[in-house]
Amino acid sequence: MTTTNVNTREPTKLDYASPVQFRFKCSKLPTVEFFCQTANIPGISIGTASMPTGLKDIPIPGDKLTYGSLNVDFMIDENLENYREIHGWLTGLGFPKSHAQFETFINAGSDRFPTSNATANSREAGKVDDVGFDVGAQYSDATLSILSSKNNPILEVRFRDLYPTSLSGLSYDQQAGDTSYLTGTVAFSYLIYEFANINDPRTVESTT
Repeated sequence: MTTTNVNTREPTKLDYASPVQFRFKCSKLPTVEFFCQTANIPGISIGTASMPTGLKDIPIPGDKLTYGSLNVDFMIDENLENYREIHGWLTGLGFPKSHAQFETFINAGSDRFPTSNATANSREAGKVDDVGFDVGAQYSDATLSILSSKNNPILEVRFRDLYPTSLSGLSYDQQAGDTSYLTGTVAFSYLIYEFANINDPRTVESTT
């Protein structure tokens, strides 16, 4: 039996995490990040397989992770600029009127971080042949910075190849109070997220 010394297992940090100490940044959504109210670190889960036996089947870990969605709530500015940022992104991905909408969206996507010239045959996901356009322009990278009690960044959650999947509607109401302001909710999907030590940006703690 392994003996554990309890005194060596005491945590080194005794401060609790505060839900208000964060900063969200997304290269494609500068005005959304400025008005960001809430963001989350998505949950992850792994499937379960079973090994058949003559008695009870034995559960064993699966081999694929499932990532929850990244959800962001933000205040709407008077001109709806931040709302239209996401609306335009979704419209470009879905091109409801014509294929030209998608082409325009791709051509305008040179601001993707960290690369804007990735083509389909050079990407990790899928390993498909070159489709003739910059698939990287569909995505963006985002960072959720965790702040200390003194509002200094201490940890980063880095999202790769992020794109919006849904945007909430806006409801106007003549009977609403003067202090009631519109808020929007956007849900994102992404390739993966990883934790990075802010004191050493090269240190990435992979979730896989």
